[in-house]
Amino acid sequence: MPQTGPLSALTEDQTGREGCPANATATTVENPPQTAVPRESAPPSPAAAEFAPPSPAAAESTPPATTADEAAPRAATLTDETETAPPAALIPASASGSGSAPGSAPPPGVTERPTPRSHTVVTKELAHRTRETDVFPARWTRISDTRFRFTAHWPAAHPFFGPVDDRHQDPMIVGETLRQASMVLAHAEFGAPADTHFVMWDLTVRIDPTALLLADVAEPVEFDVVCSEVRRRGRGLHSMRTTMEFRRAGRLVARGTGSTGCTSPRAYRRLRADHLHALDTPVPLLAGIAPQTAGRTRTEDVVLAPADRPGVWNLRVDTGHPVLFPRPNDHVPGMVLFEAARQAATAASGLHPFLPGRMTAEFARYAELHSPCRIETEVLEEHPGEVTVRVSGRQDGALVFTAGLTCAPPARVRSLS
Repeated sequence: MPQTGPLSALTEDQTGREGCPANATATTVENPPQTAVPRESAPPSPAAAEFAPPSPAAAESTPPATTADEAAPRAATLTDETETAPPAALIPASASGSGSAPGSAPPPGVTERPTPRSHTVVTKELAHRTRETDVFPARWTRISDTRFRFTAHWPAAHPFFGPVDDRHQDPMIVGETLRQASMVLAHAEFGAPADTHFVMWDLTVRIDPTALLLADVAEPVEFDVVCSEVRRRGRGLHSMRTTMEFRRAGRLVARGTGSTGCTSPRAYRRLRADHLHALDTPVPLLAGIAPQTAGRTRTEDVVLAPADRPGVWNLRVDTGHPVLFPRPNDHVPGMVLFEAARQAATAASGLHPFLPGRMTAEFARYAELHSPCRIETEVLEEHPGEVTVRVSGRQDGALVFTAGLTCAPPARVRSLS
């Protein structure tokens, strides 16, 4: 469930609960970066062994989190590169889940380090992007082993994350910035090797739409990150949760949290062995719905196609889209599903622009490229003046993802700091 209270200041005890998803599901595997991290001026270095990629034996002896293809059916045999999930659910009931109190010890395996005196530059490889213009975090500073401060730039014009009207920036840019920053830290600060595949289990974002103004785009975005639930694979990273608070010109804009897991290339090949042929098989491009109905301005950015009844659409997959598919992929990336949820909420509600103050998504399994994926919606008016759209994606009779997007009249989101 999304957070229902005011957006609060980021603290150590607002970073979710420990553990992994009870159903150990995953989606959003991205292609690995291609080059090592360059540093503008390197901060104090930890012991080389801490950040070195794990040896093949270490990497494979500590398996990645079980993914959807292994979890469904659960009776499937688990290999030496998979594991059953701990019983604790990972996504919190609100963005302010229970956790360790401020000033408590960092997660196991993490040692506090002194504050660095310089910034580290974000590259497109670290952010898993192929074009510099698609990278939103610009640089970061390590505050401690679990806390970081980033500077980002949200452009006034972007081919995909462009304005939603003549006043507001696209709220989806918050989720994309969170996703990119999480992978940057996984590689550069937590030792995830360059060929790591990432999975995303859940994403929750709460936004003040009145703070996403085009008039403020010249101002850089500063955001603090707390990493929690850090689990190691040898000397590398198994999984972690990142919780972020975004400010611009001193004003609180958004908070978000998401959990990310890491999978080695060998484990991924075994997990996806029956689907890797999808990389060589063209995907038919369906005719999309009207861009205005989906809340877009360009036909090529529409990810919904007509279906057989109102409130239901088919997922439209364009593997040649430079932002949604920056590299070849054997499945539909999770951010495409998140965008499909936003477009479906816009079309189902009839609100233009649809400016969500809350967005949540939980991923249940991979969305395959060559099987129809139905996007279904339910529009709720649970509170006066507020519209919530519940979205689900189903493929071959199985649930792929669920999402919830709530749009309300713009209101200032206050900080408790």
